Amino acid sequence: MTERLGHFIAGETVPPSSGEYFPSTNPATLRVLYAAARGDAADIDRAVASSRDAFQSRAWRTLTPTKRGHLLRRLGDLIGENAEELALLESLDNGKLLREMRGQMNALPEYYYYYGGLADKIQGAQIPVAVPAILNYTQREPLGVVGTITPWNSPLTLTTSKIAPALAAGNTVVIKPSEHTSRTVLRLAELAVEAGFPAGVVNVVTGFGNEAGVPLVSHPALAKISFTGSTATGSRIAAEAAARFIGCTLELGGKSPNIVCDDANVTNAARGVVAGIFAAAGQTCIAGSRVFAHRAVYDELVERVTERACTIRIGDPLHSDTELGPLAFADQLAKVDSYVKLGAAEGATVRVGGARPDDLELPGYFYSPTVLTDLDNDIRDVREEIFGPVAAIMPFEHEDELVALANDTEYGLAAGVWTQNLARAHRLARRLDAGTVWVNTYRAMSPMSPRQGFKSSGVGIEHGIESMYEYTRLKSVWINTDEGPVDDPFVMRG
Repeated sequence: MTERLGHFIAGETVPPSSGEYFPSTNPATLRVLYAAARGDAADIDRAVASSRDAFQSRAWRTLTPTKRGHLLRRLGDLIGENAEELALLESLDNGKLLREMRGQMNALPEYYYYYGGLADKIQGAQIPVAVPAILNYTQREPLGVVGTITPWNSPLTLTTSKIAPALAAGNTVVIKPSEHTSRTVLRLAELAVEAGFPAGVVNVVTGFGNEAGVPLVSHPALAKISFTGSTATGSRIAAEAAARFIGCTLELGGKSPNIVCDDANVTNAARGVVAGIFAAAGQTCIAGSRVFAHRAVYDELVERVTERACTIRIGDPLHSDTELGPLAFADQLAKVDSYVKLGAAEGATVRVGGARPDDLELPGYFYSPTVLTDLDNDIRDVREEIFGPVAAIMPFEHEDELVALANDTEYGLAAGVWTQNLARAHRLARRLDAGTVWVNTYRAMSPMSPRQGFKSSGVGIEHGIESMYEYTRLKSVWINTDEGPVDDPFVMRG
């Protein structure tokens, strides 16, 4: 019998109000892993009420920031102790390599340690106003109930980037994970209770976007929404948040340029291109999907990337020698394949890949690493986010031309630059419209380093101390210390 997973509300597993469940499938084997609760507005209402009650409870409101930090560090410890279990569950759920998930899970405690350390370091300030008898100071307060909606490509990492600063700031959270990857987020909520967080501080409702996500975003008791996903969905969420005057943090799509200059170490650059687009099967918002190579090194780079794409080991993500696992679900496979066919129809040359591998024993949603050339910056494969292992490689000649091409996109999430010229590195980092710029590396990140998407790639900041401010409100307090007669009541005090 297929295992059934309920929601996690008020510190315990509960069945869906409708009694309905939906299957989650292993994308490598196509076997059903479990059935998750199919959440709806009633479940969301129950979860938000639980988080609101927890936010107002003495157990949470009177907890000092230092003690909140202790709880976050304890949660980090528990994630580390259960890293192997979490890595396996996540790999089974979304098809990412087990060794990559191990790396993510082993790094994840650092996020909770970092924000645990920041919990008691968010301070206000005394303002030197004109009247000496008046004391004016500021303080930062938690917002209340924060709703988070997270995607399927890195469920725990992307959930953590939202809830760790939110909890450190004193908020409570309701999480709606992707319907494709429910299990590890539910496990995270269980570990939060084990760590000592009061019941209701962390709640999880599983289900589909239109059935559970929409009621969460529109819930009147929500103080903020934090979302990672598509730009189209993010736009709708931003409109809903604006209509109700609540905050939103949105990490959205990307079509990131990975730039190889004429003086680059081409061997390293080719490896960086492979890492930028073929790691995680290209299913990452920061994928370096648009590759610009100077004409002096273009042919060599294309050859190196194509040769490596031909030798990438595709297979079971649980095997230690596998380098490329499946796409996460059937619709994503169909989307990637349709884009490659569209590119070919628009004149692109498929140097390698462009189809499902035909020599695998597993029946899952696998797609071969694909390299496209002979294209320009105007075709859809170059302008739209594919979210799969498809690299579009284009030449350039001059720096001004490159900057114009790289910035000619609605997105502005990330960029990579490969050069040995220090002046050029700084110059391009300044000129590129991207919230993150890597030089001679790609996909590096840290909980300490803030990330922000420019243009259609998002609103707000994740990671770093800056993200803590995203989950607080600023209050200005004025105290008159003069006990004498009040001055003219019709004159504003300064």
